[in-house]
Amino acid sequence: MTTKELIAQIAKETGMTKRRTEELLTATTEVIAESLQDGKAVQLQNFGTLETKQRAARKITNPKTGEVSMSQAKRVIGFRPNERLKDILR
Repeated sequence: MTTKELIAQIAKETGMTKRRTEELLTATTEVIAESLQDGKAVQLQNFGTLETKQRAARKITNPKTGEVSMSQAKRVIGFRPNERLKDILR
């Protein structure tokens, strides 16, 4: 589903205009991104939890050349679905 399709579906479900729905979705994603950037987890009821995790540096191998090098440590986003979402997907 694209952002445009998501906006159209939310607008249809809520009766809001597409423009207002787009503003709301944009604001929501910005708040989520800012929270993750600050290291805070975001819990969405009936959906799951988004959180950042620290990934350690590790050895990686170039499959073409066989050269071994180290990747850099970095923060990654993790998602943990809640039980309701897990049940829906089963």
